[in-house]
Amino acid sequence: MLGWAQTIFSTCLNLHQLYQSLAAPERLGIERSLSLVHPQFHIHLFEHLSSTSAKLWELLQVGAAMGTVAIARQQSAGRGQWGRTWESPAGGLYLSLALAPNLPAAQAHCLTLYSAWGIAAALRNLGVAALLKWPNDLVVRGRKLGGILTETRIEAGLVTQAVIGVGLNVTNPVPATGINLQSALANFPVSPLSRLETVAALVLRGIIQGYHFYQQVGAVAFMKTYENLLINLGQAVNIDGHSGCVIGVSEKGLLRVRLKPTQHSKESEIDLPPGAIALRYNTQNLHC
Repeated sequence: MLGWAQTIFSTCLNLHQLYQSLAAPERLGIERSLSLVHPQFHIHLFEHLSSTSAKLWELLQVGAAMGTVAIARQQSAGRGQWGRTWESPAGGLYLSLALAPNLPAAQAHCLTLYSAWGIAAALRNLGVAALLKWPNDLVVRGRKLGGILTETRIEAGLVTQAVIGVGLNVTNPVPATGINLQSALANFPVSPLSRLETVAALVLRGIIQGYHFYQQVGAVAFMKTYENLLINLGQAVNIDGHSGCVIGVSEKGLLRVRLKPTQHSKESEIDLPPGAIALRYNTQNLHC
């Protein structure tokens, strides 16, 4: 895997090489039927930002087009689920992409699922066994590879602007619950992702792939495909003191949970929105 340290720890991405990588989706694990989509990306590279998503909203306010991308080598206050902020050290990939999906507002949270699936599918096509933790995390070997946070602006009941923020561990140090791409690719004789530009291109094309796949097949078929990569299927959970079991994802992108019967209630099923429950990464010995 020669080239990892030299490439990943360079001061900034090479913009020309990034655009070249974006123009070759067949090398990024993008499905052939979806590789014909050619979005116009407008990429801004930064050495250090508090948040790529915050920066991208600033750019949109002064007229930046949809397809604009903000990438930072480091973040001091990256945004995460549950309102958390993260210190994001050099060695990871931190980017945000602006889209104009015009989805119904009730489907806004699904943009995260589309993006996560699209990135995971591209990684899997390159041999990286990526899975999904609902609703927004990429997982390899039971550990977090990356996460996605979607922020939206809504007008007249439609999502008119969306910023998809992605943080992906590449060579940066990670906690015990995390993994980086360098470790995930350690046993590959030749790395399919040996440059940070290639990783960034895969993430951007993966986001687009996920959204267009949803448009092609519809919500029901998409969520079934998403479920195929879900690590939480069959996971035991506790909802307000009631024992339950994760049984899938609804066509609306909600987590489906079957609650066990009690002395006072029959077995029932409920759908939970993002943010209603925190799921675990390592699901061994946690099944119903």
